[in-house]
Amino acid sequence: MSELFNIQDTTANKISYYHLLLFMASLPFDMFYSHIILISYAIHTLINLNKTSLKRLYDRRILILQSVFLVTLLSTIYTIKPHEAFQAWGGQITIFLIPIVFYLSPFDVKKYRPQLLMGFALVCTATIAYLFIDALITIKHYHLPFITLFSGAFTNHNFSEPINMHATFFSMQVVIALVYLLSILVKETGRYKKLFYILCCAVLLAGIIQLSSKSIFVVLAVVINVVFPYFLLTGKKRLQFIITSVTLTMLIAGGILASGNFKERYVTSLTDDLSRSVPGQTTDTRVARWHVTFGLIKRSPVIGYGAGSEIGLLQDGFYQHKLYNSYLNKLNTHSEYLSFLLKSGVIGLLIYLGTLTFGFRAAIRRKDIFLFTFMLLIAVVSLSENLLDVDKGIIFYAFFFTFFVADKIEQSVDYQTKKSKQYFAPVATKPMAVPS
Repeated sequence: MSELFNIQDTTANKISYYHLLLFMASLPFDMFYSHIILISYAIHTLINLNKTSLKRLYDRRILILQSVFLVTLLSTIYTIKPHEAFQAWGGQITIFLIPIVFYLSPFDVKKYRPQLLMGFALVCTATIAYLFIDALITIKHYHLPFITLFSGAFTNHNFSEPINMHATFFSMQVVIALVYLLSILVKETGRYKKLFYILCCAVLLAGIIQLSSKSIFVVLAVVINVVFPYFLLTGKKRLQFIITSVTLTMLIAGGILASGNFKERYVTSLTDDLSRSVPGQTTDTRVARWHVTFGLIKRSPVIGYGAGSEIGLLQDGFYQHKLYNSYLNKLNTHSEYLSFLLKSGVIGLLIYLGTLTFGFRAAIRRKDIFLFTFMLLIAVVSLSENLLDVDKGIIFYAFFFTFFVADKIEQSVDYQTKKSKQYFAPVATKPMAVPS
């Protein structure tokens, strides 16, 4: 693990590396730390700015990575809630800034991506272990039976409460960490290292189950059973891995169905959430909120109502439809796709879908398992959560999207340089006609 802290590079690049390592280590915790480290990294990048760095800003991918913020920016022009729109700017400003900082920095992200992901994976593993230990200490303190660990009191948001993280958003980070450690595990030959990685993977998998996010569990099942063997394995190894992963998935699914609490969380709550609200219920289903949202979208389908308009519009709709729980808690649509339709109409939604398509195409073209996993997480979670309305979701989207896409920056610049050299070389060596 010494390569995590001892790298051979220039002093400026070492500082950049430690900034990113600390930033990724801070992601599972309070947003204050990640914002402070990000500001420090931006200042360090500006101090080391040069003309070569500025040329990287001509890359079209910057606009694609910033597209979500640009939609918010443009939809502010006609918004019905100007004050809330400017607040949305403040919340999403990292989506605009992170690509610029990455592209301006001379630091080679691709070269150190394995070390950075390893550091991130180890922090996620340690965090999950801490959450289990904290839960067990609480159970012991109140003299509760051990089985209480798997009750509603210690699953989902209650499990992640000690670090003040939304269960789904933390699960997204854990999936990235788990996929990376699995990619190392299938290549590792050392017995002790292999055992260590197996233990870490087991801890992360247990954490994902305990966090009980339905959308994340679906993504993980698809990635492990389909995407992972297709991208990283061939021949007998692929077949052996698929047999093992499918068997493990079936065992976990069977355990969930056999457990009262996990079945309630994964199956019953999903069924309830996709049903219409019944008068007298203390909670409102997602479908009921989506029904209200669709009614509003029909009135302005092309451009929507503008940035920052969502909560105010939904408040009136929730009250009229007697969704009092949603009204009192000022809930949003709980769907990023519907949120785009509501705020920026079909135009905004198409831009978002185009951005996701760009990410998927890049992942498939490069056979990048990590970028594909990230894009699948964003696409699936966007069905049931307003991912880009909360800080942890915004940071996750802005950082990892840029982190996985921007590792080809230097290659892109080098390619253009080589292309120019290949053009001018024959011109420079070609015999020229000399007038007599």
